[in-house]
Amino acid sequence: MRSKAVVSLTTGLEDPEKVTVAFLVAVAAVEQRRPTLMFLTKEAARLAATGVIQGVACEGCPPLPELAKRYREAGGRFLVCPICFNARHLAEDTLVENASLGGTVPLWEWIGDEPATTFSY
Repeated sequence: MRSKAVVSLTTGLEDPEKVTVAFLVAVAAVEQRRPTLMFLTKEAARLAATGVIQGVACEGCPPLPELAKRYREAGGRFLVCPICFNARHLAEDTLVENASLGGTVPLWEWIGDEPATTFSY
C-alpha cells in the first residue's frame, strides 16, 4: 500500500491560489492511489459546504470546481474541524458528500500507525 497523504489547509477563498496549490497536491496524491485526506481548518472549513468552491485562482490555473470534482471522484476525503465549522455558523447538512466533521483525534485515527506524508497550507 502506498503511504497516506494528509493535506492540511487553513485558508479559504480569501487566497484562492493557496487553495489551488493545496488541491493540486491532494489531487496528485489521490490520483496516484494514495489514501488522501484534506484536513480543513479555520477559513478552509467553508470549502466543505456545498457550492462554496468556485472560481479560478489565476490565469492558467485549473478551475477550483474541476479540482474538487477530480479529488472527490478519485476517492479523496475531507475531514473538517468541527470547531471551525461551527464557529462560522455553517450547517452540517450542507457538507459535500466526501466530507465529515472531525478534529484531531479522528485525524490521528485515520493516519494510524503507518507513515504519512503531510503538507500544510
